[in-house]
Amino acid sequence: MEYNISEKMKNLKPSAIREIFKSLSDPSIISFSGGNPAPETFPIDEIAAISADIYAKDGAAALQYNISEGYPPLREAVETRLRDKFGIGGEGDSLIIVSGGSQGIELAAKVLCNDGDAVICEDPTFIGALNAFRTNGAKTIGVPAAGGIDPDALEAAIIAHPEAKMVYLIPNFHNPMGTTMPFEKRVAIYEICKKHSILIFEDNPYGELRFAGEDVPSIKSIDKDGIVIYCSTFSKILSAGMRVGYVCAPSALTQKMVVCKQVEDVHTNTFFQMVCHRYMTELDMDAHIRSIREIYRHKCSLMLSCLDDMMPKSVTYTRPEGGLFIWCTLPDNIPCDGVVKAALERKVAVVPGTAFNCDEHAPSPSFRLNYSMPSDDQIKRGVEALSDAVRAVLK
Repeated sequence: MEYNISEKMKNLKPSAIREIFKSLSDPSIISFSGGNPAPETFPIDEIAAISADIYAKDGAAALQYNISEGYPPLREAVETRLRDKFGIGGEGDSLIIVSGGSQGIELAAKVLCNDGDAVICEDPTFIGALNAFRTNGAKTIGVPAAGGIDPDALEAAIIAHPEAKMVYLIPNFHNPMGTTMPFEKRVAIYEICKKHSILIFEDNPYGELRFAGEDVPSIKSIDKDGIVIYCSTFSKILSAGMRVGYVCAPSALTQKMVVCKQVEDVHTNTFFQMVCHRYMTELDMDAHIRSIREIYRHKCSLMLSCLDDMMPKSVTYTRPEGGLFIWCTLPDNIPCDGVVKAALERKVAVVPGTAFNCDEHAPSPSFRLNYSMPSDDQIKRGVEALSDAVRAVLK
């Protein structure tokens, strides 16, 4: 039987990263391709104790339906932390709990985008966001980015695309590039979007993973005009598998996002919301985050040191101050495909830069490396094999 797939889905490609995961069943393959947090960062014992206490004292509530906006004590705790620690959340804002940051992106796209609309993005950018925009009928308009979109280029794109509904940004430890947008650029971008009455979606899943340099205020912290949707998650600091994130945005938008969420999944998992709340309010979450930063400081430093020692000097790469990723670029715009293939032949998996392009058909000279998952030994052996693959392609 021939099936008539919907227009919004039939041309959508599977995530290249998820497809690469399927090839990693071979235990001999060293994976630099994922974006998972390191398992050693999960506070398993603490979560086990909290979980047992919840089921002993409040099990029925943990297993029951809850309101779509999110478990009220967790919402209150997150609102307080955002306001007191990061200066986020104005008088006209409200906060909702979502099933991971990816749902926050998808809900915003569903609320704001009609078929034929556009979303302006840093190019390259997070593949999950690109797919969320595309499935909701929006075109993805890329503006080249290195440490954030150039404000002048962004304004030119806004003028050229009056159908654009929002600008999607990852200012902190960008996925896939690992870069951080300077504060001056954040202010300039905010003023441009305010001038043209276009919303900003500030995606910040990695912001608390800074292990070098100074914190940079979020764009949402300077939002006095209700034009910034801020999204973050517990995935990188407590557990990715819990699928608990949150969105802080003007109430007129969050109210519509809640209606969409009611259709999608009714509400985020109640039990894991309760776990997050208990961890936030009863344990020292900031101390836990500091321990995560030390793990990633070591792993990133080791991978950069190996790249410095082994990679051909003609290859450039970012030097992140936090997050999970390093972005490598081949010289002379050589497409990355040959390196990705040669690396896999040498039992190393990396993600091709093409997976993150706003233009699905554009080539890329870059590839993404992840340092959170591999062990120290895997980082050393993997970079050596990867460097050999690069030399084989460049010779």
